[in-house]
Amino acid sequence: MNRIKLIAALTLLALLQGCAAAVVAGGAGAVTAANDRRTLGAQIDDKNVVLKAQRALADNAVTAEGSNINVTSYNGVILLTGQTRNEQIRQQAQALVRQLDGVRDVQNQIRLGNNTALTTRTRDSWISTKVKTQLLADKQVSGLNIKVVTENAEVFLMGIVSEQEAANAVEITRHVEGVARVIRAFEIR
Repeated sequence: MNRIKLIAALTLLALLQGCAAAVVAGGAGAVTAANDRRTLGAQIDDKNVVLKAQRALADNAVTAEGSNINVTSYNGVILLTGQTRNEQIRQQAQALVRQLDGVRDVQNQIRLGNNTALTTRTRDSWISTKVKTQLLADKQVSGLNIKVVTENAEVFLMGIVSEQEAANAVEITRHVEGVARVIRAFEIR
């Protein structure tokens, strides 16, 4: 009987830990959403347009096969990153995304070449984490309002910021170990 109680207690503890993680993640998401300079509607529109763009790229025979195309949206500005085999595919991806409702502009940063390896994508994720941490720690930059996307050691910065915040964010980012290049995709206010 004690063994059953122990198993039940451990199961309950595991389930409660999952709930705690969900509450913390939900709370963090709410804080981010509340401090975002975009309206709540714009935040939702950005999520929807990313899904539509990903679907359009996946459903198109030209862009779907052999390409690694990533889509990020911030306030209706689409950032396309990744790799593809030729310029025709690169342009086709941009054309597909540009026609979607809610897209104000497309920043086509798809590079021509082979898809990056898993080790490169893992390193890129680590670089993004380091950059985001530095931006959040800096008192002159509103790190919550800057989206960081890293592709093959190139760091793309998106968000609604002042010119001074943009300059500070670029300066911080270019000094993070592993960053090869910083590309601004900010909306200056």
